[in-house]
Amino acid sequence: MIQYQKEVKGARAAFYSNLILANHSNPRILFKVLESITTPSPSYFTDPSQDLCEKFLIYFTNKVKDIRQQIIPPDRILDTSRELNSYFSSFEPVPLTFLAEILTHMKSATCSLDFIPTTFLKEVFNTVGPSILSIINSSLAEGVVPSAFKHAVVQPLLKKPNLDPTDFNNFRPISKLPFLSKVLEKVVSTQLLSFMTENNLFEKFQSGFRACHSTETALLKVTNDLLLAADRGEGTILILLDLSAAFDTVDHTILTDRLRHWVGLKDTALSWFYSYLLERTFAVTIGNYSSSTSNITCGVPQGSVLGPILFSIYMLPLGQIIERHNVSFHCYADDTQIYLPLRPEDPRSLAAVRNCLSDINCWMAQNFLQLNNSKSEIIVFNPPNTTHISKSSLGPLFTNVQPTARNLGVTFDCNLTFESHIKTVVRSSFFHLRTISKPKTILTQRDLEKIIHALIFSRLDYCNSLFSGIQISHCLASSWSKMQQLGFLLVVTDDITSLQF
Repeated sequence: MIQYQKEVKGARAAFYSNLILANHSNPRILFKVLESITTPSPSYFTDPSQDLCEKFLIYFTNKVKDIRQQIIPPDRILDTSRELNSYFSSFEPVPLTFLAEILTHMKSATCSLDFIPTTFLKEVFNTVGPSILSIINSSLAEGVVPSAFKHAVVQPLLKKPNLDPTDFNNFRPISKLPFLSKVLEKVVSTQLLSFMTENNLFEKFQSGFRACHSTETALLKVTNDLLLAADRGEGTILILLDLSAAFDTVDHTILTDRLRHWVGLKDTALSWFYSYLLERTFAVTIGNYSSSTSNITCGVPQGSVLGPILFSIYMLPLGQIIERHNVSFHCYADDTQIYLPLRPEDPRSLAAVRNCLSDINCWMAQNFLQLNNSKSEIIVFNPPNTTHISKSSLGPLFTNVQPTARNLGVTFDCNLTFESHIKTVVRSSFFHLRTISKPKTILTQRDLEKIIHALIFSRLDYCNSLFSGIQISHCLASSWSKMQQLGFLLVVTDDITSLQF
C-alpha cells in the first residue's frame, strides 16, 4: 500500500509538472491548474444540453445585432484619407523551414475542430509538413481561405466567478479556431506587418501588435506627458474610452476599404482578405453538446491571429480625427485614451476636449462602433504645485470623473503616486502566494519557480518602469520588497504562513 501511494503521488506530481511545463508562459492556465489542485469547483453548467447551447447562440448573435441597431446615425460625415506610395498585391510563398519555425513558437492549443492534437501534429511535422505547406501556399497564391478554417466553436465563459451563471449577460464568448487556420494567419500576419512597418503605415501612437511596442511603452509615453505637464504647473485631464463589443461590430465593407485605401492591399492579397471575412460561421459548445451553426456577418474573429491586427487597421483614421483638435492620445488595440493639459483660465482647452469627444462619437457611429459613455472613465491629474482644476469646471464631464482609473492594467491616481496600484498588486500577489503554498508538497522546486515567476514576479515586474523617479512611501516600498522575498522563500521553506508580512 505504501508503494502504491508513492506511485500515485509520483504520477500526480508528473501530471501537474507536465501541465506547468506546457503552460509556463500562460498565467491564466497556471492559475486554473492551481485551483484544480487546491479548491476543485464544479462547473457552473450543472445541466448542459443542446437547448442551452442554442440559447447562448441566439444571445451572442442578438447582442451584436442590438448594439449595431442602437448606434445612432451620425449627423455629419468626417472625412479622412491617406496618400499611399507602395502597394501590397500578393503574398510570397513560404519555405518549409519557415513553416516549421512558426509551428515551433506557437502555443500547442487544441480544440474540437483539430483533426489531431496540436502536440502530436508538431511531433509528426516532418511527415505531414509538406502537405500543410501545400495548403498554406495554395491559399496565399489563389487568394482563397479554406472554408474549414473559417468556422469557430464558441464557449461561454463567466466573466467573474461570483457572478450569476443563470444570467447570460454575465458571460463572454470565447472563440476557438482550428490550429492550422492560426498557422495560415500567422504566415499572412508576418508578411502584412512587415509591409506596414517598412512603409510606416502604423498609427504612430498605436502600440498594439508592433515590434518594440507594448502596454508598458504606451503607458510610459502617457505618464511622461503627464509629468511634463506637471513640471509646467499644469493639471491634465485623461479620458479612457470604452467600446461595447468592439471586435464584434466591425463592418466588413469598411474594413476592406481600410485595407485597400489605408494599407495599400490589392489584387490577390486583397482577395485573400475578402475570402477570409466572407462566409464565416460559429457554433456554441458546452461540454459534449453543440448548437446549430450561425453565420457571422460582421466583426473580426476573436481568438484569431489576424483579428487584433485588423481591428487596429480599422481604427487607423481615428488618429487624424483626434489630432485635428490638438489633443494627445494613445491606443493599444481597442483601448484608446485621450488627454490634454487644462488651464482653468482658458476655457478653450476644455472646449477642445469636448469637441474632440463629439467628433470621436460621430466617427465611431459612422464606423458601426458604440462608445460606452457610462463605462468610459475620466481622471483629472492635480499633482502638488500644479494649477488646481475643479470638478465643477468640467461641466458634463464631471459625472465620469474618478479618483483612480485602471489603465492597461495599471491603476492611475490623481496625484500620480501609483500608491493604489502598488497596494493592489501586493495584495493580489500575497493571495496568489498563499494559493501556491497549498499544493507545494506535490510540486517540484522547478515547478514552483515557474509558477512563482508567472503569478507573482510577473505582477511585480509589469510596467514597473513607471515607478522610476516616482516618490514611493517607505511602507509601500517595503511591502513590495517583502513580497519578492516571500516568493523566494516559498521555494526553499515548507510554509509561508509563519512568515511575517
